[in-house]
Amino acid sequence: MAASKLQALWNHPAGPKTIHFWAPTFKWGISIANIADFAKPPEKLSYPQQIAVTATGIIWSRYSTVITPSSLDFEMQKNWNLFSVNIAMAGTGIYQLSRKIKHDYFPEGEAKPAVATE
Repeated sequence: MAASKLQALWNHPAGPKTIHFWAPTFKWGISIANIADFAKPPEKLSYPQQIAVTATGIIWSRYSTVITPSSLDFEMQKNWNLFSVNIAMAGTGIYQLSRKIKHDYFPEGEAKPAVATE
């Protein structure tokens, strides 16, 4: 049973013998690095980097649902590895941007203005 599943993965049009497998697989490294940066203080995060990660994730997530690589045409299959890595990139980028924005624009240490009650 396991051998047949491995054989199916190996021979899949988006399997390990194609770029459609390896490009998104290596792209997971960016998402993993962004997850590792969750422990980094928000002041060390970069707006341009996180905007790029987020935009890439959003744009390519959409693109991966619309296009079908030519080697996948005959079965009209989607490259779910490409879709999922880009969802992860968008999610981690949005989370990091929210941390940075919260730190820069809504500092917790400042006193909030008192509301006058009359």
